[in-house]
Amino acid sequence: MSTSTRLSRRLEALRDEDRKAMGIFLTCGFPSIGLTLPVLRAVDRGGADFIELGMPFSDPLAEGVPIQRSSAAALAGGTTLKTVLGVADAFRKESETPLLLMGYINPIHRFGVARFCRAAASAGVDGLIVPDLPFESSDMLRSGAMAAGLDTVFLIAPNTSPDRIRSIDRVSSGFVYAVAFAGLTGDTIDTGDPFQAYIESARRSVSNPLMVGFGIKSAADARRACRHSDGFIVGSALTVLIEEVWRDADLSAEDRLEHVERFVRELRPRGD
Repeated sequence: MSTSTRLSRRLEALRDEDRKAMGIFLTCGFPSIGLTLPVLRAVDRGGADFIELGMPFSDPLAEGVPIQRSSAAALAGGTTLKTVLGVADAFRKESETPLLLMGYINPIHRFGVARFCRAAASAGVDGLIVPDLPFESSDMLRSGAMAAGLDTVFLIAPNTSPDRIRSIDRVSSGFVYAVAFAGLTGDTIDTGDPFQAYIESARRSVSNPLMVGFGIKSAADARRACRHSDGFIVGSALTVLIEEVWRDADLSAEDRLEHVERFVRELRPRGD
């Protein structure tokens, strides 16, 4: 499903330049509510092509331990959907980098789907990723998102059939998110022959840009993940880095943000 949005325009420009897209995930409210916006700025300075801002949830089914910890810390610190929307709005006032919200359907239903989509668009959000919502049950979300001008990104996995991949592609906009393996975020990616065959096959079935996520921790991982895709997404590795630098009492606030910026910049494979 094709739309002309800030996200789709960015990805089209990268494709025209024969460059791979780099997406970065960060849990809102982590390492604290007050630090989310400074960390977002550092990620933006590091060269992210789009950013996923995580909406913390008590039962994040797809997430491994690092993002589970970040989500729990954010909730304990008082982060709500209104907090997320406020951070998104503040970021959008400073940057044109595409911003997606990633989270789970229960809080969105409680907020009100159409109301949430309108509020997200008003805050400058460009799209939504809801991993626990099958596309067959997504009519209400897609309708609300389309009315608000938001992209809706759906996920595929190695065990998704070609027919189902094509169906997911038809209802997706912005990009299709290819989960690298049957596992959780933060596990180790294996970019060997079975992975390459999966992504190459998916690429043939998908008309949207195809982004690979889960387990990417380095520029070397990213380069291999992008051999047959349009870009990559990193979340857990950045989350671990944030945990480490915020535990280091010898680092200043500026030093910590510089570590984040440098980490993001160094994730991009050389030449891209």
